[in-house]
Amino acid sequence: MIRTASLPLLLAVAACQRHPGADVTFDGAQALRWVQYQVAAGPRVPNTPPHVAIGDWILGQLRSRADSVEVQAFSHVTLTGDTLHLRNFIARFRPADPSRVLFLTHWDTRPHADNDPLPINHSKPIPGADDGASGTAVLLGVADQLKRTPPSVGVDLLFVDGEDYGDFDQGADVLIGATYFAQHLPPGYRPLYAVLIDMVGDSDQVFKREANSVDAAPEVVDRVWRTAGDLGLRSHFPDEDEGPITDDHVPLIRAGIRAIDVIDIDYPYWHTIADTADKIDARSLENIGRVLVALVK
Repeated sequence: MIRTASLPLLLAVAACQRHPGADVTFDGAQALRWVQYQVAAGPRVPNTPPHVAIGDWILGQLRSRADSVEVQAFSHVTLTGDTLHLRNFIARFRPADPSRVLFLTHWDTRPHADNDPLPINHSKPIPGADDGASGTAVLLGVADQLKRTPPSVGVDLLFVDGEDYGDFDQGADVLIGATYFAQHLPPGYRPLYAVLIDMVGDSDQVFKREANSVDAAPEVVDRVWRTAGDLGLRSHFPDEDEGPITDDHVPLIRAGIRAIDVIDIDYPYWHTIADTADKIDARSLENIGRVLVALVK
């Protein structure tokens, strides 16, 4: 992994940065309603009707906001022989701009609540309010803001599928959509950097510096945490370190993209049937939404 940025990259990153301020707004209440909508539809497990319905809904929301939208539809055969029908969605703003920033999240939900305190629930799918719906809602809110006020740089919003399907311990049937995207990049596509958001709606929101991110793109971590501080969000982005987390930024890092993960992994309802919409806070969604908008303002 590359541990330090080259001078040209640092200059390019600095050139597209404007100092954020109090005028950076984001509608956290609307984002919360989008979380509630996704959860009410049912678990977004691949090959289920809620998965199809919410995928269609995300696509419609993006087409009404972005300059262009691409669908990566593909199939994945699991270790058990099941064929998953998956879709990544890519919404672009200022698509002709060669200088680009990539924001991404996953929109699917896990089919097994393997961390639930009751073993009887381990075979049930999780509602995925924080783990899937929160990041999806925030990126839809970012799309709203970028439609109203175009960014200073090209922006791509990537919604990946199949992140949470299989076994993370074995590395099997997980990060499927991000891996597909990383293996099918447009010719010459190299964003300045990428920011993954995952599990961002917890009412007790704290993001620590994830180890894979710091190792791969320390200057991007510094920029995001500095932007959060400029917005008065230092308590939510403390100068504290987190161990390595296997998440959708890892396939992007392996593909040569300077990607980081903004994740609040300290969530007591992770991979349980209690990951419901009542656990999500509109202010938390607003916080991370403001940071993302400020990065490309």
